[in-house]
Amino acid sequence: MTDRRLRLALFGLVMLTVLYAAACTGTGGDPDEGRGTPKTAAVPPSGFGGLGSASASPSAPAASSPASTGWWKPTVGLTWQWQLTGALDKSVAADVYDVDAVTTSAADVAALKAAGRRVVCYVNAGAHEDFRADAGNFPESVRGKGLEGWPGEKWLDIRRWDTLAPLLEARFKVCKDKGFDAVEPDNVDGYANNSGFPLTADDQLTFNRRVADLAHRLGLAVGLKNDVEQAAALAPAFDFAVNEECAHYDECDSLKVFITAGKPVFHVEYDVDTAKFCPKTTALHFSSMKKKQDLDAWRQPC
Repeated sequence: MTDRRLRLALFGLVMLTVLYAAACTGTGGDPDEGRGTPKTAAVPPSGFGGLGSASASPSAPAASSPASTGWWKPTVGLTWQWQLTGALDKSVAADVYDVDAVTTSAADVAALKAAGRRVVCYVNAGAHEDFRADAGNFPESVRGKGLEGWPGEKWLDIRRWDTLAPLLEARFKVCKDKGFDAVEPDNVDGYANNSGFPLTADDQLTFNRRVADLAHRLGLAVGLKNDVEQAAALAPAFDFAVNEECAHYDECDSLKVFITAGKPVFHVEYDVDTAKFCPKTTALHFSSMKKKQDLDAWRQPC
């Protein structure tokens, strides 16, 4: 082979080598580009969509849905009115009204909301009431001893969720259908009373969390009524607290967990003067007032 042909052959070999290398490395950019490796999708911030990680596994539930996140989230400092008896006075200057599920009409709720109020639905969740239209739907087997001082009411066996769940759901749906924003389930501390059943603290925690979940699944906020001893454990499941006489019984500090979480405490006293309890509960950022025990329209806020 002549020198000219040798040089041509060597030049051709070099060019083939260069072309081969270019084919393997793309255009000289990212060495991973062009190899079939998928690009990583943009990662949303931590906690995006209510999740605690960047992305959900294929079996994870949806990040949000109306049934899980679509309820009212009340804030600390809202003023409130609580009226369960007498003709409803809709003129009270309060941010929130807590009124009875049955005696309050859908028109009343609509009028309050048109005036810029939020409306809470009072429902007896832990006791049977013989004066309610659905009283006969509660079997005798779940009715226990009477509530002291409240004729016609008996504690319920809260362990019987299979029986109580559809009955409470029906009651909560009445609230939802009337346009209420939230529910106040009453008598959720049967374990601490002479209920006629061997209820434990764990039974009560389970029941109360189920009640909260039921309300949330219907798109309703839910408040923890009294049950101060379990407030710390239950605050994460509830959106606010409703308390009677924590100042009288020196229990108000136990409800600070709600305020710390940015959730209001709607509080009343019956026998203590506002001059005695307001300084303390105002410092705790509670929404406090004095009421008559029959809970008519009269109120004396802090």
